[in-house]
Amino acid sequence: MLSRGAGRVGRVSTAPETTGAPQRPASPIDDVADAHVATYAALDPFDATALGLPGHDHEVTDLSPAGHEARADATRATLAQLDGLAPADEVDTITLAAMRERLGLDLELHEAGETLADLNVIASPVQGMRDVFDLMGTDGADAWSTIAQRLAGLPQAGAGYVESLRLAASRGRVPAIRQVREAITQAEELADASSSFFTSFVTSPEAAAAVEAGGDALRADLERGAEAARRTYADLVTFLRDELAPQAPEADAAGRERYALWSRYFLGATVDLDETYQWGLEELARVVAEQEAVAAEIAGPGATVEQAVAALDADPSRRLEGTEALQRWMQETSDAAVAALDGVHFTIPDAIRTLECRIAPTQNGGIYYTGPSDDFSRPGRMWWSVPPEVTTFNTWREKTTVFHEGVPGHHLQVGQAVYNRAQLNSWRRLACWVSGHGEGWALYAERLMADLGHLDDPGDRLGMLDGQRMRAARVVLDLGVHLGLEAPERWGGGTWDADKAWEFLRANVNMPEQFIRFELNRYLGWPGQAPSYKIGQRIWEQIRDGAAATAQQRGEAFDLRAFHARALGMGALPLDVLRTALA
Repeated sequence: MLSRGAGRVGRVSTAPETTGAPQRPASPIDDVADAHVATYAALDPFDATALGLPGHDHEVTDLSPAGHEARADATRATLAQLDGLAPADEVDTITLAAMRERLGLDLELHEAGETLADLNVIASPVQGMRDVFDLMGTDGADAWSTIAQRLAGLPQAGAGYVESLRLAASRGRVPAIRQVREAITQAEELADASSSFFTSFVTSPEAAAAVEAGGDALRADLERGAEAARRTYADLVTFLRDELAPQAPEADAAGRERYALWSRYFLGATVDLDETYQWGLEELARVVAEQEAVAAEIAGPGATVEQAVAALDADPSRRLEGTEALQRWMQETSDAAVAALDGVHFTIPDAIRTLECRIAPTQNGGIYYTGPSDDFSRPGRMWWSVPPEVTTFNTWREKTTVFHEGVPGHHLQVGQAVYNRAQLNSWRRLACWVSGHGEGWALYAERLMADLGHLDDPGDRLGMLDGQRMRAARVVLDLGVHLGLEAPERWGGGTWDADKAWEFLRANVNMPEQFIRFELNRYLGWPGQAPSYKIGQRIWEQIRDGAAATAQQRGEAFDLRAFHARALGMGALPLDVLRTALA
């Protein structure tokens, strides 16, 4: 797999402005990295679209066992080529370490059968075959003709996916029944002509305008494509319900061996899982204490967090009605952050100053970021997927979210890497994504904005702490359930399970119950991913504090702005590689 999985190979002819840094000559290691990206884009067109690479948007990814093996073969070939090369400079040294770690883990996951059995509620082909259309161009008849071709190809992708799940099941690897049932529900909605995204997509105003220019042939192609997509999901429902569900285990826990592998993948680092669980309990307690102190500022001495939340929710100045108001507020908040930080705490190139804030076409409650294309013709975007029943939004909760997804969070981090073509090859700029690095940075960025005075309002600060509390709780829950650890007496004692996790989340996450239920299902089906946010933040802070201590030992002033610029200029890295690179 290309490591950016959920969010973005080759070089394109139309380059954005240069970084101002001197152009570094491409090395043999860069050539291998660039070739790997180009090869992989051809083998995984869905990822190519996510990465913003042209030429593959009309194609679908081969999700069959043969497709997985072809991508594994490409990875093996790249690693073999790298084994014969010596780094020419520090950039090469970092590239070599990062590629060996990422590609090596890709192969470990493949050989363990994890990629064949890929099914969960948020980040598997069940969602990916649909979500890729959010990233495709929709401007003009040619763009919609490309969409029609990909829609027509979905039955092939879906059939390959079923073949992989069937093979994995024959080898004893079946996702938990909770994930299968939720996937069935999602697929049923996409298969139903009356509710399917594909129905509304090909009849949207953008599609209608394209059809007006492209004529009846394009309309017919889009209608056939939408029908093919719905049929793909109907066939998937039949397989999941009739064949896979009867084999699916009740147990949600991944177990220590699987969990350790996924933890290394999501962090790019090896951590002591038992020590991290204890730290998670301590961090949760620390954040709760901080919340209680802020609650007293909001609602008076002795006030509970719940009382402070009620006071904030009742404040009409902190409330938005409707998604149009939400979108405007997101954009205004993002633009203001860029203006305030640029030239003061960060140097933000013009190409990165644009972040589009959008309401997502999906309605599952998620908030996420997608990066810019290689040439920045598609800008970075923050998406909010709003359930239909949710019409009121509280700004005190979400200001920190805009910083997380935008600037100085994901958009600055990802955009800076894409922009740095003078120093980094395409794999480093576009294809390397490590959740602990990226999500850890975004949580680090939220705390940074508080430290810089952008969350001085007690309500906004409580919102930031609300998010930090949820991320700390996820460390405890995820490790506790998947490793079968002992739950504290306060949360029921005995071994962690889904029922204890539900009560634990309800007590620590200030969200409507439908959001909490989705989040719990996500954690149970995606071991190791949710803790990577808070553990990644912990490692980022350790690296920063280590750099500050080194500067102090040398009698030098620690330049935080320079530290951030150097770290972000390297692009996404496995956290162990980042630690070594910044030492």
